[in-house]
Amino acid sequence: MKKGFTLIELLVVIAIISILSSIIISSLRSARERAYYANALQELNSYRTALEFYASDNNGNYPPDVSRGTPSGLEKYLAGGALPTVGPWPGSVFDWDNWQNDSGVNNTEPTYQISIRFCPYGGTLSQCNFPDEPWASCFNVDSSVYYCISGNCRAQQSQPTTYPGYCVNCTTQPSPPCP
Repeated sequence: MKKGFTLIELLVVIAIISILSSIIISSLRSARERAYYANALQELNSYRTALEFYASDNNGNYPPDVSRGTPSGLEKYLAGGALPTVGPWPGSVFDWDNWQNDSGVNNTEPTYQISIRFCPYGGTLSQCNFPDEPWASCFNVDSSVYYCISGNCRAQQSQPTTYPGYCVNCTTQPSPPCP
């Protein structure tokens, strides 16, 4: 009598290995997203601290607005003395927002925030690379993750406060949940 595995036994083992590998891959994806978010919080906090030092050294003034980038002059306040060129998520970039004339808002209080953008400037939705997170499920071209320093913070200056975005330090999210 020959010893060996039957076809049924081999198929059962393959099925079990497939199920276990899908569970592991799902766990790794989740861990990767948590790592991106943790890195984003750390980098946004570093920027906030650097901006506070910058303002302290410049009579309380923050640097001017920068489109899809970070303001020069912060290098000496950041660890390593260099500005990051990319954001914490693949395809993301930092954006310093200093909105002195806040369009569409009935106050004149300036808005200061550090944003992480996921779409190229002037790009289309198909060019965006959003995080695989529930809070980003309704993100659109002008959506962002942002750290509010002061003012009427939101995903994008040209959009209403109800536009999809995610504030990492707000006590309540200004944007409604996805429909």
